[in-house]
Amino acid sequence: MDRFNLGTYRRRISTRSAETQRWFDIGLNWCYGFNHEEGIKCFEKALETDPDCPMVHWGIAYAAGPFYNLTWKEHGVAEADSATKRCFEHVQLARANAAAASEIERRLIEALACRFQKPHRVAQEEFEQWDDAYAAAMRRVYASFADDHDVMALLVEALMMRTVRRLWNLKTGAPAPNSDVIEALEVCERSIRLADEAGIAQHPAIVHLHIHLLEMSTMPERGMRSADLLGEMCPDAGHMNHMPGHIYALCGEYEKAKLASEKAVSANDLYLAYAGEPTYYLLGCCHDLHLMMFTCMLSGQYRPARWAADKVRSLVARDVVAIQDRPKLTQTVEGYHAMKSHVQVRFGRWREIIDEPVAAEPGLYVLTAAMQHYAKGVAHATLGNFAEAERERDRFHRHLEGIPAERRFLSNPTRASLAVGATLLDGELAYHQGRHDEAYGHLRQAVEFDDNLSYTEPWAWMHPPRHALAALLLDQGHAQEAEQVYRDDLGLSGKVQRCAQHPNNVWALHGLVECLKRRGETDELPALQARLATAMAKADVPIYSSCLCRTSVQPAPGCCH
Repeated sequence: MDRFNLGTYRRRISTRSAETQRWFDIGLNWCYGFNHEEGIKCFEKALETDPDCPMVHWGIAYAAGPFYNLTWKEHGVAEADSATKRCFEHVQLARANAAAASEIERRLIEALACRFQKPHRVAQEEFEQWDDAYAAAMRRVYASFADDHDVMALLVEALMMRTVRRLWNLKTGAPAPNSDVIEALEVCERSIRLADEAGIAQHPAIVHLHIHLLEMSTMPERGMRSADLLGEMCPDAGHMNHMPGHIYALCGEYEKAKLASEKAVSANDLYLAYAGEPTYYLLGCCHDLHLMMFTCMLSGQYRPARWAADKVRSLVARDVVAIQDRPKLTQTVEGYHAMKSHVQVRFGRWREIIDEPVAAEPGLYVLTAAMQHYAKGVAHATLGNFAEAERERDRFHRHLEGIPAERRFLSNPTRASLAVGATLLDGELAYHQGRHDEAYGHLRQAVEFDDNLSYTEPWAWMHPPRHALAALLLDQGHAQEAEQVYRDDLGLSGKVQRCAQHPNNVWALHGLVECLKRRGETDELPALQARLATAMAKADVPIYSSCLCRTSVQPAPGCCH
């Protein structure tokens, strides 16, 4: 627990024990980096030397409760009962010992008591009332202690928790209904400004939450400095190393996102080797690899994308997927396990896809089996094996029918994500059978379905449908529509929500340059060719089409694929 370098941040609390103070600081830093289970272990160590310390009991209650990656709604039944009981009991212990606390500590304890009002699970509506009450209480604490950076961080988090991943309207860029995102952003950036003015280091939780506030906005670049700072703050905290990658990927800085991911994975490996048994933080470890897959896919780097996909599969053992009553953990890591199929389709590994055995337990590996049937269908269609492609499509739909409507992968119902795959598969099969207009209809619908998924980063469907649509439009000479599709994907038209754009990705750049060459454009072309050359220099495979389902173009002689 104390072997990791989590950075230099400390908060002085009311205790006479140096050991209690030390363990409290370590625990708080783990929590700020979203490893709450490890935070609890540290707070429990802190109690060994000061069992009545009110802020340590506050820490256990805070750490055992919901956070941005695990809301009350996402808890299983027994999981929610256990968490509420623990949180309530430790808040009451903190209150019982509050005479030993400072004024600000008593206020923080009373605010947290608003978040955990009963020692058992309640209806979702009541959980939401608790979240509202906690946010309101933290506003009052902030009004009294406006220059305390921990208070600012806790208030920002409390405001975000009221509308998790519903901070902004993706289409308009305005705050989403009931969202406090503008208030949270003002508090967050005030903390950043005050730290700058005082010449002190930025607060790690503040710059972390700043990225979360901006990642689904129309202005992710506003978080670039926070990303750069956070990446150097907490060397052994994997999530903190990973978070800058979100801003980098959204801004088309794919190589920086890859480096952030590699740094996160190294830190996570250290932690997992120490942790032993599976913890909720495993979800975060897989998420870091998921982002690495995504950013490497967009930059045409097969080897690291494949490495990340294989590493996820090595981490997500069957006994993890089979854990009972932790639905967010098990369903999400199984979803990450499935993402290898996206990597294989992205890089056209058709024979490998076909030869790979389907998951032996499709009832357990729900998304994995679905993605394999989808990928096999696309592979067979691309290779002209139409009877096999149709059989895989039938298997895909039979499997899809058995997926419960409430099953989720990240922010979307699993069925909503797979609806993109269903229409893509229909489009690929129709196209390769020669029914081009029908194919384009399916592919345009896939784009529409994809654009209307709920926010998650990486996007729930990792292989942009526009890449297949535009590639196959170009294949039949429809360069004008293809050009528009590529501009949309690259974020050059402003017609697509910001978080679904892929600036400077090598695939769409290649397609746009091809379109401009076809119509003899000369004004815009040189700059785009320069950007393409820069992007292609980073790729480890030949780039000859925005989607490798377009088989009429091939790599240059001498290129291996």
